[in-house]
Amino acid sequence: MSFPDPDALFANEYGTSVFLKNVITALNIEVGDFTYYDSARAPADFEKTNILFNYLVFGDHLRIGKFCQLAHGTTFVMGAANHRLSSVSTYPFNVMGKEWSAITPAHLSELPRKGDTVVGNDVWFGRESVVMPGIHIGDGAIIAAYSVVVTDIPPYTVYGGNPARFIRERFDSELKELLLDFKWWDLKPEELLTWLPLIVSPDLERTHQALKDAVAGRRTQI
Repeated sequence: MSFPDPDALFANEYGTSVFLKNVITALNIEVGDFTYYDSARAPADFEKTNILFNYLVFGDHLRIGKFCQLAHGTTFVMGAANHRLSSVSTYPFNVMGKEWSAITPAHLSELPRKGDTVVGNDVWFGRESVVMPGIHIGDGAIIAAYSVVVTDIPPYTVYGGNPARFIRERFDSELKELLLDFKWWDLKPEELLTWLPLIVSPDLERTHQALKDAVAGRRTQI
């Protein structure tokens, strides 16, 4: 049997989708297997064009899970993009140099710290969506096109708008918990192959029951 290669540059023969982990060089960025970025405009340049203000010295990280789908223009803004918020002016006088630099604190030391940006598995980002610093997005979430994400997003929910707001739950609570427990994205290639017909099936009741049986079986083996 042959399976898609997570270590390949391009995800398929169309030449517009790249597996992101294979184009990332920054030490503070981690991307899981099979997560792709799709764009007709130099998709392999994602790190340079779509991850903004990423400076290792600032200390924040970007972590993206497996099987995420990033449409054209999906952008992550890192923490160093922020400005000082604790004073009457947000202007970055220090970085302009000369006498301003001599009498003001170092620029990076003044910036608010939002922490790491963390994206779960199987998250779909619509076209031109933007994720601000320090956001956590749960497994299976969907971000609508042209959204600006400024708050954390729970698993298996749909958010959209600017700022992005809750639109709806994707599934009922039991199916959501089964998916979070089963973690299909961690299956071995051979196991995933047997599950794919259910994972892509619109028959959610059948998928629900199969997941319920599988999770119960795992718990019995423990």
